[in-house]
Amino acid sequence: MRVGTLTALWRYPVKSMGGEQVGSSAVDQRALHADRMWAVRDLELGAVTTARRLPVLLGCTARFVDEPPAGVGPGDVAHVVVTFPDGTEVTSTDAEAMDARLSELTGKKVALVPLPPLDDKAAYRGVLASKKDIRQQFGLRDDEPLPDFTMFPVRKLAELAVFATPIGIFADAYPLHIVTTSSLRTMAALGGDFDVRRFRPNIVIDSDLEGLAEQEWLGGTLRSDDVTISVAIPTIRCTMPLREQAGVTADPQVMKTVSRHGDRCFGVYADVESGGTLRVGADVDFEPPAAPGAIAGSVGRLAERVRRSTIRAGNRMLPK
Repeated sequence: MRVGTLTALWRYPVKSMGGEQVGSSAVDQRALHADRMWAVRDLELGAVTTARRLPVLLGCTARFVDEPPAGVGPGDVAHVVVTFPDGTEVTSTDAEAMDARLSELTGKKVALVPLPPLDDKAAYRGVLASKKDIRQQFGLRDDEPLPDFTMFPVRKLAELAVFATPIGIFADAYPLHIVTTSSLRTMAALGGDFDVRRFRPNIVIDSDLEGLAEQEWLGGTLRSDDVTISVAIPTIRCTMPLREQAGVTADPQVMKTVSRHGDRCFGVYADVESGGTLRVGADVDFEPPAAPGAIAGSVGRLAERVRRSTIRAGNRMLPK
């Protein structure tokens, strides 16, 4: 069924910084073309970091010096210009100046690093987050339960337990992040400034559907022109959307509304089943998942309970 039109495409040259809109983009299993080619590395932790740890990064924006050619990706990136909160601009070609400015901004020894080659897995390694880290990043008190990560497939959680980001992209978890104007309208009516830039989506779908439309697409398939996208899981939100960002003021009400009415989730993560070209203005169709048989459904529900129990047990073993 037709669910809307593609109304905006966003790519983010640098992880955790403001991005840029494009009218069309090639997309493959890795991501939108040239999305998240760079990230900030914490030299003390020895791992890529994010605005969850260094919120001041959200005040920066990034753009490419020139339109990235076809073929850029892990180990072969295009240079970027970073605009800092005070308006100064530094280009990635001047690594010394860039790293000095970022270190001054964050108050830590950091460096801007390009997306490593696929075979350099050591460069993708992360740091195991403690319960204290998770509570801080999600704005939770000591007496509040940790976020429910059981929506993630076990294989994905295992990957992210070792690596700061998936191999091949500086994204948090999945190649694509999708939101609808339906969800933005619904949540805004419940309280808060739901500027789409807060949520850093790759794809924004203009939809006349009611409520949190994309949450109904889990497990299904989105099609736009020659691109096929598999909707995976809801996007669980940390404190980033409530913070001040380039062009967006801080608004704590945003996360209160998302927590109360969205169970801390807003938008969805997705994989690319078949690549092609996405373009603003194109129709978007949805195909629901095939309904399982009664026996298959029972087995699936049992497997899901086992999976969730395993993940919860793992959460209890996290360092405090």
